[in-house]
Amino acid sequence: MEIREMRMELGDTQSEFAERYHIPFRTIQNWETGVRRPPAYIINLLKRQVKEDLVNRKTSFLPKYDPKKINLPKRENYIGALAWLRAVRDCIGEDIVFALDQALMCQGNFGGRNDEYIVWLYGDESLNRFNGVAVLGRKVSPFCVHEKNGLKYTDLNRTISDALANEAILDMQGITEAVSRYYFSNGESFDGLSVAPEYQEAFERLAQEAKVYYDS
Repeated sequence: MEIREMRMELGDTQSEFAERYHIPFRTIQNWETGVRRPPAYIINLLKRQVKEDLVNRKTSFLPKYDPKKINLPKRENYIGALAWLRAVRDCIGEDIVFALDQALMCQGNFGGRNDEYIVWLYGDESLNRFNGVAVLGRKVSPFCVHEKNGLKYTDLNRTISDALANEAILDMQGITEAVSRYYFSNGESFDGLSVAPEYQEAFERLAQEAKVYYDS
């Protein structure tokens, strides 16, 4: 797999790929244009790391405003989260799957905020032409995707795993509220929720926080 293929699988721009793996932007450009060839050990290291990031759906940065990019509809201009998400989908005009907070909105587990700016998605690298879009990955298993009200979104288990993978940069209020709501509606039980083994300890902590959120 070439450098460009790895980057496209992640849905990153060249600058985002460079930032993700702490590689100079000019180096990425030179590798992709064939001006220089990365050593074989670098390619192998990147392959392993990209594979891990694709499985765990990790990102290392939040999108910054760029006046050259297209602005998405503002949340504050819509009554209800679903109306806003449909407007976002129509603006993007491509096959997308909502993730994280936006998936929770589709599920009815989180109302969101009026000043919502970041939109988490699964989709290809073309999504980077929009302000506020954070791409978790190019692909997600169809077994983890639901569709309702014309919107595609990750199911709760996939959403929880994505949240725990990106906990360092994510506001966890939405996922805590969603897990708390699940606990309440499921007879004060977390049965039915599951995460990858590497997130089990983090999930147990989240579950305790969700109980406190419910009790309060």
